[in-house]
Amino acid sequence: MNYTLFLGCNIPARVQQYHDAAKAVCEKLDISLTQIKEFMCCGYPVRNIDEFTFLLSAAKNLALAEQRQSDLMVLCKCCYGTLKMAEYHLRRNPRVLEKINLILAKEGLLFKGNIIIKHFLSVLHEDVGLERLKAAVKVKYKKLKIAASVGCHALRPARITGFDSPVSPTLLDDLVKLTGAKSIDWSKKSECCGAPLLGINDALSKSIMEKKLSNARESGADFIAVACPYSFLQFDTFQSKLAKEDTNFQTLGPVLYPQLLGLTMGIDSNTLGIDRHQINIQLLESYLSREN
Repeated sequence: MNYTLFLGCNIPARVQQYHDAAKAVCEKLDISLTQIKEFMCCGYPVRNIDEFTFLLSAAKNLALAEQRQSDLMVLCKCCYGTLKMAEYHLRRNPRVLEKINLILAKEGLLFKGNIIIKHFLSVLHEDVGLERLKAAVKVKYKKLKIAASVGCHALRPARITGFDSPVSPTLLDDLVKLTGAKSIDWSKKSECCGAPLLGINDALSKSIMEKKLSNARESGADFIAVACPYSFLQFDTFQSKLAKEDTNFQTLGPVLYPQLLGLTMGIDSNTLGIDRHQINIQLLESYLSREN
């Protein structure tokens, strides 16, 4: 399997361990990844400010991928939702598409919409498949309870993203379960983590995050699993900041899904970046059962 990898902005700058862990998992599964240095912002930051600029930015990235004739694998849920939305609008607005392509033509690019945009989790779940993933698992977790945080931008609007059920998502649960961990039931699984409000309304961002983490802890979670840099930064960097400000603040360690999976595949914790979190999650390895 071959994909063009879209990293976005946050992962290379702030969550490099997500890339490292995903790359290591893909290597184990014989998934070939190509990176394009000309990739730029997905367009999300201006999506609600300047729609044309958002579409142009997204279209350039998609056109670059089309040049390689390779489907796109996206790690960030926000980038995934943004690129899917841009693709949706461009296919339904020929006049806008014509204007976009006139600009792209100056760089020798053309958006046709002939590649598939997939999130990393969808590649694992659908393209690799659960049976092959299970076969790649060498050691399973025992008595580990995980709160699977799905991520808003991949779920909604469902008719555009096509990622999972927006009402009762199960894709990430399936992926968690094959590691031997239990994916717990919790009411705020598919709710916002609060990250989009950080820097705009920190108090509200904090409140949303605290309610989500509290619900996960009360439901029995040992860790919260994510597959989006925005959610990770919210649960790692922002949560760590709050814990330093309030010694009574109870943290819940965030684990990136490829880290969770990678340990069961025999990938070492240094490669997966387990020690690069602000909130210590090294206890995760103690749940691995060598009896499997």
